[in-house]
Amino acid sequence: MPAVTRMAALQKDCAALMPEMFKACEVLQFESEQLVLSVPNAALAARLKQKLPNLQESLAKRGWQVSAIRLKVQVSRNIEKAIRAKQLILTDGALTAMASLGMALEDEPRNAGLKAAIDSLLRRHRGVAGD
Repeated sequence: MPAVTRMAALQKDCAALMPEMFKACEVLQFESEQLVLSVPNAALAARLKQKLPNLQESLAKRGWQVSAIRLKVQVSRNIEKAIRAKQLILTDGALTAMASLGMALEDEPRNAGLKAAIDSLLRRHRGVAGD
């Protein structure tokens, strides 16, 4: 348990020193005065690498004996599921209004695209509603 507490305290100190960088970073290991940090991508690793001397110095001021800091790029364990696009469900009143609009449009070439879009929307939403 002391090791877990120590790692949590180190993570907290790193996050306090560089909050914008450590939102996605994690302390992986701290042994023999060597700190290993997990970084989610190479771009963040490159930015963090430039700030490592400052981080090492700041950690020393807080009482951590860190002689070296290594970065390990690895994909986050918490892979977010792809966000689905919301499926809009139109009410019966909205579908009726769209159908009325489609019928009210004159049969002219300039309205052809709009009429086709309205027809497609009605077919799709009536299919979803089970009509």
